[in-house]
Amino acid sequence: MLALAGIVVVFAMVFGGYALAGGHLEIILEALPHELMVIGGAGVGAFLLSNDWPSAKAAIADLSKVFKGCKWKPADYRDLLGLLFDLVRLARNDPILLEEHVESPATSAIFARYPKIKADEGVVELICDTLRAASMNYDDPHQVEDVLDKRMDEAHAHALHGSHAWQSMADAIPAIGIVAAVLGIIKTMGAIDQPPAILGAMIGGALVGTFLGIFLAYGFIGPMAARIKAVVDEDHCFYHLIREVLVANLHRHPPNICIEVGRQNTPPHVRPSFADVEKVLRQLKLDAAA
Repeated sequence: MLALAGIVVVFAMVFGGYALAGGHLEIILEALPHELMVIGGAGVGAFLLSNDWPSAKAAIADLSKVFKGCKWKPADYRDLLGLLFDLVRLARNDPILLEEHVESPATSAIFARYPKIKADEGVVELICDTLRAASMNYDDPHQVEDVLDKRMDEAHAHALHGSHAWQSMADAIPAIGIVAAVLGIIKTMGAIDQPPAILGAMIGGALVGTFLGIFLAYGFIGPMAARIKAVVDEDHCFYHLIREVLVANLHRHPPNICIEVGRQNTPPHVRPSFADVEKVLRQLKLDAAA
């Protein structure tokens, strides 16, 4: 909703201010189809040229993040802490039983309690692979920690590709707008024998290309790229919480301490309260004892 409001405000302020200042919208509207064809077409072509097909599809899919926002909500962080508590406690009490859940999370009763988390393949694989590695009795827990950090960094860099692709396009669009304007000037110079009124309209139409390139780059594409990056960065905090809990587990802290370490390292606006987490953990203990 906020993104749609931003789009409306950009259009209203730019074109409303232009009209109130006495500008003639018909000049822009007459030149718009051809300028959009040049700028938009060249922009799409450059976008396809600079990305392979999977990356292009992923970047286009990332546009939904502008309007939907972050995938993981505060309740999901609370659920994740509950899931990790169950798994860490099981790893301490019955490592053999843990293998059933780690090796086959699709049929795991523990993962089944958290369907949204279970549906995210990246999250499930990160949890299971790290717990599996922890069970291999590495000489130094920092080895597992290093592998985990590298994996998370790689996943984060890959997730940011869409943002980088759109930002590159935002950087290129103003220059493509200048290309469109130059073409308009070339067209105008071919009609130099026309009256001043006609030449003025043609020059105005040519300048629409420069305006459109800058308008699209800084009014829409650039802000969308920044929003995608912000969403990816915030969603990465979900993975960071997994890291904090599982690293604490590697160092053999008690399960409730591992969970509190993760909770404390969660961003404040999505961090569940201590009381909420205690309520969840208490219920999980009661369910396990039943």
